[in-house]
Order: sequence, then structure tokens, then C-alpha cells
Amino acid sequence: MAGIGLAWAGGALAQAVQPVDPDGLGVAAPSLVVAPVVAPPAAPPEPTAAPTISDAIAGGKLLLEVRARYEAVDQTKTAVLTRNAEAATVRTRLGWETGDWRGVRGLVEFEDVRQAGPARFAVNVPGAATPPLNGADKAKYPLINDPDVTELNRLQLTWTPSAILQVTAGRQRILIDDQRFVGNVGWRQDEQTFDAVRTDLAYGRFKLVYAYVTHINRVLGELRDWRSDSHLANLTWSPAEQLRLEGFVYALDFSNSAANASVTKGLKASGKTWLGLYQLAYDATWARQSDYRHNTPAYDLNFWQVDAAATFDIWTAKADYEVLEGNGTRGFTTPLATTHGFQGWADAWVQPSGGNKGFVDGLKDFNLTLNVKPRLKLTYFFNADVILRYHDFNDQRTGANLAHEWDAQLQAAINPKLTAALKWADFKREAHVPLGTAPPPPSRTKVWFTLEYKL
Repeated sequence: MAGIGLAWAGGALAQAVQPVDPDGLGVAAPSLVVAPVVAPPAAPPEPTAAPTISDAIAGGKLLLEVRARYEAVDQTKTAVLTRNAEAATVRTRLGWETGDWRGVRGLVEFEDVRQAGPARFAVNVPGAATPPLNGADKAKYPLINDPDVTELNRLQLTWTPSAILQVTAGRQRILIDDQRFVGNVGWRQDEQTFDAVRTDLAYGRFKLVYAYVTHINRVLGELRDWRSDSHLANLTWSPAEQLRLEGFVYALDFSNSAANASVTKGLKASGKTWLGLYQLAYDATWARQSDYRHNTPAYDLNFWQVDAAATFDIWTAKADYEVLEGNGTRGFTTPLATTHGFQGWADAWVQPSGGNKGFVDGLKDFNLTLNVKPRLKLTYFFNADVILRYHDFNDQRTGANLAHEWDAQLQAAINPKLTAALKWADFKREAHVPLGTAPPPPSRTKVWFTLEYKL
């Protein structure tokens, strides 16, 4: 029995270890089960060092601009002003903007303006009765306010911790909206910049700009800068392309230019829409300006502006009407604006003591503009832009006709970095105005040719 048990157990064991022959072709060789090859785990990536300040500086970009300009002025002659003016000047800007370091970027930029020919022009605060800043002997020439100057144009740090907030501190360029109240006076060779702390907040459809300004670096060089204790605030709400609402307060105080102290509060609505193939756009602004911190006699002056424009293909036509009130002693002014774009390119309208555009009787300016962008594309002439504008000026206080002006400009690219512009302005005052109306400024014609290179 024991033998039978052992034999049965041995047979069972032998059967258990027989290899399987599923095809019935005889006993197959024992199968080998090969374990899959597992690759060793990849080495963890080398930790990337956080960018350093040196990396941010080296990863920045060069800022380079060169603008050469010829300007000629033919103004009504007087016993003192006996000659025409002409100036050839070259402006160079050189700077560096860093890359990002923990949300911070830096920028430094220098600016130099040099005469490239004889100084047959006067430099002075517009409307001033004092001798020209570039020599009493220049009083025989009209003003061309592009003096020789070398200065620090911008030096700023910008911190952007999120998409909602950005803070910029230092000497900087500030452009608000269409520059009607705050801008950089970019037309003149010496740019206007601001020593300020600026905060930009964006949340949804709301945007807020607030800046506290301690110094205004004006276009006549450092000797005519303004020491400032000023506040600029602008809030916009854009619920749709057809409607953008804006409210603003600009409280200006200059310790060495009391005549320009003011507080201006206002509202603006703008928008655009399509009507078939036509794009229609509009702007409407109201503002009220008053004395500020008792720097001037008390006053209250209003500003209204409305315009409408229609664009079809390469053509844009625009009608604009502005009213700047005046009380016979002073008119509504915009001391920090890029005023060259308003009330005519001839820059005839100035406050007697303010150094910025305005008229003591107030001014009504109705103007029409035609803008054409021809499709002409030549090797060294493309992206052309043609502007033709007509102004009709009337006295706001008395209603008298004061003057009219024609403006024209042709601008085109020579290559992607070089543009050329030819510009003309012809201001003609009325020979006689009714008794009790302030006399308008003298007639003048101006011509400019500009070449501008931007890296």
C-alpha cells in the first residue's frame, strides 16, 4: 500500500510539472517567463536658479531714438520782431529697459537736443515779456522752443505684482487718455516728463490711474521746470465698445508757477460702432476749472467738447467743436497737456502769463479733419498718412470772429525704423475785432520737415 501511495504521488507530481502542449505536437520545451525590463527612475531635473538682478539687466533691451527736424516760422513783423525764424535740431534718446525681476522692471533714458545750424530763433515761455532764454539778441526772431539740452529724461522702477496692480515710481512719461489734460508734449524736441509715483489699477471693466507729481520736467530745460505738489486721478468704466465713461480730477499746484495752479474736474463719454461698412466714433467732454489753494484770484471756468468721426476704408472725416471759457482776465487752460494737437498746430493761442494754450476771452474752436491712409507702397515710401484740417476760431465771451487756420501733414515710412513727415500750419487772424474783444494773436505760417529713427 505504501508503495502504491508513493507511486501515485510520484506520478501526480510528474504530471503537475509537465509542460503544457496546447497544439498536441508532443511535449514542448519548458517555457521561460521573462520579467519586463524596468528603466531606472530618471534623475530629477537640476533646480533652476531664480533670475538675479544681473540677469534682469542683461536680459533687457536698448532704447534708441534719433529725430532730426527743420522748422521755419514766418510771423507778422513788429518793431521788435523783424526776422523769420528757422531751426535745424537733432534729438537723441539713449537708454536701457531691464527684464523682469520678481515683478520689477527698471528703465533709464537720457536725452540730448542739439542745434545743427545757426540759431535763428528765440526760446522763451510763450507769452512772456522777458528777453529770450537763448539771448536778448534773439528777440528779433519768432519762437521755436527747442533749446540745447542734455538731461536725464526717464529713470523709473515699475512693479507689477499682478494683472490688477502696477506701480511706477521715478521720472516717467505720463499720458492720460488723448493727452487733452495730461501728456508728454511729444511734438517738441525736449519731452515733458514727470517725477511722480503712479498707480494703475484694473479690475474687470474699471481702470484707475492715480499719480502724485513732485516735479514737471518741461520742454524748455531745467531752468523752466515746475516744482509740483499735484494730484492726477482718472477713472474709466468700459461696459461696451459703444460706451466708455470717464471721470477725472487734476489738482495742480506749482510753487514757482502760481498762475498755472488750478483744479479741473470733469466727465467724458466716448465710443464707437459699425453702421454697415462705416465705423462711427464720438467723444463728449465737460470739465470745470477753478482756483486751487488760493494761488490765484477766485475763478470758475467751463470746458465743453464734442466730436464725431466716420471711417470708410482709407478715409476718415471728423467734426469737432470745443469751447474754453474765459472771463476777460484768464481763460480755461491745460498746463500739463500735449497742447500742440489742439487749437491748431501753429500754436498761436497762449495765456499771457501761463505758458500754455488758452485765451483770456475764452475760445470757440470749430474744426474739420480729413484723414487718408493711401495704399501706395513703394520700396522707400509706405504706410503713408495724410491729414488736412481747418479751424475756425471765435471769441467765447463776445462771439466775435477771431481767426482761422489750415493745417496739413504727410507722413510715411522709409523703412520699418525710419519715418519722414512734412507738416504745415497757416494761422490768419482777423484784421479788426469789435471793441471790447481781446485782440487775437498775430498771424503766422510754420513749416516742418522731420526724420525720425526708432530702434
